[in-house]
Parts: sequence; structure tokens; C-alpha cells
Amino acid sequence: MIHAIVESAFKTGCLSVESQGLPHQVLATKSYDSKDLTALAALDEAVRVAQIKREASSSSLLIKLPHSTNEADTLSKGGSCTIAS
Repeated sequence: MIHAIVESAFKTGCLSVESQGLPHQVLATKSYDSKDLTALAALDEAVRVAQIKREASSSSLLIKLPHSTNEADTLSKGGSCTIAS
């Protein structure tokens, strides 16, 4: 599931509010694999360099990648982008 969310974000250039919460839920249930973590790391980098924008969110929660103590491995939620309908 995480891989599909990341793929969609790269395709559209935007990470929706709804999609921002899904990786957190998947990580919380521990139903992910190493490919999901690699995809999240790529998404994190793309968001940090503004390749992918985040849709506005009232939340400022962070998604921490499992077993990570590196701040670079934190996926921020919030920000802004316009989703075309």
C-alpha cells in the first residue's frame, strides 16, 4: 500500500492529506516490507527538495521511519499543494 501511495505522489507531484495519513497507519500496524521503507525514504527526499508538494493539512504530525534515529528519515505532514479534480 505504501508503495502505491508513493508512486501516485511521484506521478501527480502532490501528496494529498488523505495519503499522508495512510503510511502512518500502515507503519503502526507493522504491515510493511523493506520496499515500503525504501519508497518512504524516496518520498521524504522528494518532499524535502520540493519535487513533491504536500496538500494543506491542519495536522503537523511526523511519520518516523522504523528503527531510525536520523532526522533525515522523518516524513513531515502538512504544507500545501493544489489537487486538481
